[in-house]
Amino acid sequence: MSILIHSQTRVMVQGITGSFGARHTQLSLAYGTQIVAGVTPGKGGQSFESKVPIFDTVAEAKKQTGATASAIFVPPPFAADAIMEGVDAGLDLVVCITEGIPVEDMVKIKRAMDGKKTRLIGPNCPGVVTPGEGKDSYGGCRIGISPGYIHKRGNIGVVSRSGTLTYEAVWQLTSRGVGQSTCVGIGGDPVHGTSHLDVIKMFNEDPETHGIIMIGEIGGSAEEEAAEWIKENCKKPVAGFIAGATAPPGRSMGHAGAIVSGGKGTAAAKITAFKAAGIGVAVTPSEMAETLLKLM
Repeated sequence: MSILIHSQTRVMVQGITGSFGARHTQLSLAYGTQIVAGVTPGKGGQSFESKVPIFDTVAEAKKQTGATASAIFVPPPFAADAIMEGVDAGLDLVVCITEGIPVEDMVKIKRAMDGKKTRLIGPNCPGVVTPGEGKDSYGGCRIGISPGYIHKRGNIGVVSRSGTLTYEAVWQLTSRGVGQSTCVGIGGDPVHGTSHLDVIKMFNEDPETHGIIMIGEIGGSAEEEAAEWIKENCKKPVAGFIAGATAPPGRSMGHAGAIVSGGKGTAAAKITAFKAAGIGVAVTPSEMAETLLKLM
C-alpha cells in the first residue's frame, strides 16, 4: 500500500501547455505516472506529445478519462480558480505546485472546500511521489516536481514543508538502500490544504509504512500539534528535523508560512515538543535518515 497516490492513479495536469507544466508532465510520464489528461482552456481537442488528450475544463477531462487526481501548474492569478475547478469536479486529490497565490485567495478556497471530498496538497509545494516496483523504482506515481530518480520503493514515509529538504531526506534513505512508501511535500504557505498531522495520521494507518521522517520549519504551530498527536497515538518510530534553528530572533524563513509569533513557532519550541513526544531529533539535515534508522 501507500498513501494518497499509487501506480494506478489516473492524473490530469492543469496548465499542461505551459513550459513548466509541459516539462514536468514529460518527467512524470517518463517515471511511469498515468497522465491521462491535460487541461488548458481554449485548447481542448489538442493533445500533448500525441499521447495525452487536452480538454477545456476539468469536469470534461474527468468525465472522458476517469482521472481522480490533478497537478496544477497554473500562474498565481488563476491558480485558486484551478483548485476550485478540481474541487467542483469531485476529484479525490488536487496537488497545487503554484507559488505566490495571494493569501486572500487561499482563505476563500479553504472556506469553499469545507465539507467537500477533495484533498488539497499545497500550494507552493513539490508534490507527492509513491515510488514504483519497477527498475529504479519507476512505474510509480509522481505528481509535482520532485526528482523521480532519487526515490526507491520501501517502507519509510516522508512529510515535509520544505521541498529541498524533502529531496535531501529521500536521497539519504535511498543512498542507504532504504526505500520510501510515499513522500509528501505539503508546502510552506500560511494557508494550505494538508498539514503534517493529516499526513502523519495516514502514515500511521498505512501497513506498508514502518517509519516516518517529519521535516518542519520555524513559524506556525503545526509541528507541535503533530508532535502532541504522535506522543499519544503514533505506533511507529518518527524522526524529525526543524529548519531555521540558527535564524536570529524575530527572523522568518523564506516561506510565507514561517512566521514566529507569540512565543510559538521557534525552533527551540518545536524541538522541545519533538523530544517530549519521543521523536528522534536530527541536529543537522545530514542526519535525518540516520536518526530514523537508529530509532528503528
